[in-house]
Amino acid sequence: MKPPLLAGGFLFYIPLLCKQLFARKMNHELLLKGWKLMCYAQHMAVTYENNRSICKYVHSTSRGHEAIQLATAFQLKHIDWVSPYYRDESLLLGVGFEPYELMLQLLAKADDPFTGGREYYSHPNYRGNDNPNIIHQSSATGMQVIPTTGIAQGLKYLKEIKSSQLSTDENGELPVVVCSLGDASITEGEVSEALQFAVLKKLPVIYLVQDNNWGISVSAEEARAMDAYEYAMGFPGLNHIRCDGSDFKEAYETMEHVVNYVRTHQQPYLVQAYVPLLNHHTSGVRKEFYRSKEDLDKHFADDPFPKLKQLCLQHGIGEEILGAIEDEAKEKVADDFAKASAAPEPDASRVEEHVFVPTPVTEETGERSPAGNEKVLMVDAALFAIREIMEEYPEALLYGQDVGRRLGGVFREAATLAEQFGDHRVFNTAIQEAYIIGSTVGMSAVGAKPIVEVQFADYIYPGFNQLVTEISKSSYLSCGKFPVQTLIRVPIGAYGGGGPYHSGSVESTLLSIKGIKVVYPSNAADMKGLMKAAFLDPNPVVMLEHKGLYWSKVPGTEDAKCIEPSRDYILPLGKANIVVAADDEMVDEGESCCIITYGMGVYWAKAAEKYFPGQVEIVDLRTLFPLDEELVFETVKKHGKCLVLTEEQQNNSFAEALAHRISYDCFQWLDMPVEVLGALNLPAVPMNMGLEAAMLPNAEKVRERVKKLLFS
Repeated sequence: MKPPLLAGGFLFYIPLLCKQLFARKMNHELLLKGWKLMCYAQHMAVTYENNRSICKYVHSTSRGHEAIQLATAFQLKHIDWVSPYYRDESLLLGVGFEPYELMLQLLAKADDPFTGGREYYSHPNYRGNDNPNIIHQSSATGMQVIPTTGIAQGLKYLKEIKSSQLSTDENGELPVVVCSLGDASITEGEVSEALQFAVLKKLPVIYLVQDNNWGISVSAEEARAMDAYEYAMGFPGLNHIRCDGSDFKEAYETMEHVVNYVRTHQQPYLVQAYVPLLNHHTSGVRKEFYRSKEDLDKHFADDPFPKLKQLCLQHGIGEEILGAIEDEAKEKVADDFAKASAAPEPDASRVEEHVFVPTPVTEETGERSPAGNEKVLMVDAALFAIREIMEEYPEALLYGQDVGRRLGGVFREAATLAEQFGDHRVFNTAIQEAYIIGSTVGMSAVGAKPIVEVQFADYIYPGFNQLVTEISKSSYLSCGKFPVQTLIRVPIGAYGGGGPYHSGSVESTLLSIKGIKVVYPSNAADMKGLMKAAFLDPNPVVMLEHKGLYWSKVPGTEDAKCIEPSRDYILPLGKANIVVAADDEMVDEGESCCIITYGMGVYWAKAAEKYFPGQVEIVDLRTLFPLDEELVFETVKKHGKCLVLTEEQQNNSFAEALAHRISYDCFQWLDMPVEVLGALNLPAVPMNMGLEAAMLPNAEKVRERVKKLLFS
C-alpha cells in the first residue's frame, strides 16, 4: 500500500483525493496519446538493450517512470520551461520530440538536435515556439535545480518590470517552470539552496521528484533520513503533494492540479511521485549487479505499461485498437533506430565551435579621459558603471551578499543602487554562493541580465559546481543556443592583514575552467570600460576586483585613480596595455626587459621600474582570458628578457603557464629563461602583516628580479 497523501494539513488517501478533488473522466484521445508514447518508450528500451553494440554510449531509459513523465508533459505549454533529468525520455516524447530525434542523441550523431553529438542521451536543450523551452541539462545530480529555479526567478522579474520578453499564451496565462529530479538528489546541499530561494521569493516552479527508492546501488533507507515530501515540510510556503507516479490517471490529475495552481498563484510546489525502476541505472551499471529478484519483482508489480493498458480497457478502448497502436509504435521505433544508426557522425573539424558566442564589443569606443571629468577611485568607477548599465538596461539586476539596501556592499561597491533602482533590482541574498552563481543560467535564458557578486574570492568555491558544471559548458553543449550572459563580480587579493580567508587569489583556478572569461582591471578607467564590455558580452565573465586598489589606500597605488571615462566608454576584453614603455635606445642596445603582469602587480612593477629608467617595459594584461597573446609575444620578442609577475602563489599558477607559452612561442628571441615571480607557496595568506609581506611579492622583490634580468 502506498503512503497516504498529506495536503494542506489534512490526511487523504490517494483514491479519495482523485475522486473528490479532481473528479474528471479521462477522455479517449488523452489515453490513446499516452498509450502510444508509452509504447514508444517501452520499445525504445527493448531496442537499446537488444543493440548494445550499437548503443555504445552510456544511457538510461524511463522504464517505470513513464506515467508521471507523460502526465507532466501533457500539462505544459510552449511558453513553459522544463528541465528533464537523464531518465526523462518519456517526458521528452510527451512534449513533442520524436523517437528519431532522441535516438540521434543516444548515438551521438551529427544531427542530434540538442547538442550535435556532444552530450549523453536524454540531455536536451531547446529554444523554440512549439515545445516548452529547455536550458542545457547536465549529468551532475541535483545541479539542475539551481539554474532551473533561476528561470523562475527571471520570469518573476520580467513580470515585475512588465518586460516584453515575458511570454504568455493567447489567454494571457503565465509560464510555469518544471524541474525534474530523482529522489537521491534531494540530499544535495544545492537543492536546499534552490528550495530556500524559491520559497523566499515565491517563484513559479514545480519540483517533480521521481522517487524510485534507488540512487544507483544505494537504497533510500541507507542514504536519507526523510523522503522529499517530508523534506519539503521544512520549507514553509513550499506546497507539497505525493502521488503514485506509476498510475497514469492519478499522475495526470495530480500534475493537472499542481500546474494549474502554480500557473495561477505563481508559487512553488514539490511533487513526490512514487515510481518503480524497471531498467538499469544506466547501460553501464546494470540492475543485476546490485538488485535482488525480490526487489525487481516488487518494482515490476507497479509497471506503468500494463496499468495504462488496463485503464484504457476500463474506458472502453478495445484490445485490438491498443494492439494496433503498439504494433505501429514498435515498427516506428525500429525504423527510427535504423535511420538514426545510419545517420552521419559529427564533423570532427567543428569540435571547437560554440565554446563562446560572438561578442558585440570588439573595439574601444567612447572617451577614456574626457575633459572636465574628475579622477575617481576604482570602487567608484565600478559603482558608476553598474549605475549606468542599470539606467540603460531594465533587464539588468544586481544581487549577492550585502549588496542591497542598508550596506551596499562590504566595500561600498554597490552603495545607493538599491535606493535608486529598488529592492526588486538590487537585493541581498542568503549566504548561497552556489545559488548566486548558478541562478544566472536560468536568469540569462529568459532574457534577464544578471550581475552578481561573491563577497570575497576565498568564498567562491561553493559556487564552483555551478560555474564548472552548468555555466561554463552551457554554450558549448547547447551548440550556442544557451550561452550564459552573466557578470560575476569577485573582490580579490591581499593587503593590510586581511587574513587567510579574505586575501586569496583564485585566478589560476578560474582559468582552469574552459568556457568562461576572466577580467582583472588595475585602474579606474579600465574598471569602467571592462565592466561595460563584460556586461554586454553574451558569455559568462568573472570580474576580479582587487580590494587593495579599490580605494588606493595601499602606498604606491595612487595611479589606480583615473579620470572617469565617458558614459559610452567601452574597453573590449582581451586587449592588454603597455603602461610603461622602455626607451627605444635601450631596446636597441639590448639593455631592456619586460614585465608581464596584472592587478596589484602593475604597481609593484611600476615602483621597481623607477630604479631602471628607460629599461623596463610593463604590460598590464587587463584580461586573463581571452589573453592578448599578440601584444605579450610581440613585447617579449622586442626585449628578449621577461618577468611574469603575479600575486598568486607561484607553483602551478597561471603565471607559470604563461611563462611556458612565452618560452615556447618566443624561444628564438629570448636571451635567457623567462622569470616568474609570485607569492610563496603557502596554503593561505597569514593574518600578521609582517608575515603577509613576507609571503607576497613587493616592489623590492621585483627590483631584484629585474636586476637579475638586466645584469646577469
